[in-house]
Amino acid sequence: MALLAPASSRRRAAVRADILASLVELRLINIGFGNFVSASRVIAIISPESAPIKRIIQDARDSSRLVDATYGRRTRAVILTDTQNVILSAIQPETVAARFHSKEVPESGNQDD
Repeated sequence: MALLAPASSRRRAAVRADILASLVELRLINIGFGNFVSASRVIAIISPESAPIKRIIQDARDSSRLVDATYGRRTRAVILTDTQNVILSAIQPETVAARFHSKEVPESGNQDD
């Protein structure tokens, strides 16, 4: 007859396994200049030229939900998240999307950052 661990320690082990599984599934996308965003939080990657997107950016700025990751450069991509945050990036939306779909993590010495 095998001895079983108490139910509380089995629950703790299951919770630890769930936490580790979620950490393993965490994918970070490089949005330029050493800044990363969680892939699971991204809803859309869009260009900032249209008037509705400019309003979204201004509304986010007014309500302190804007994250400016451009380092003073021109905004080329706007990233919308499920937490209602708006992230500005200085790299092209196509580049961010390609990194989003890439399976490997790029090295830190990226040319367009």
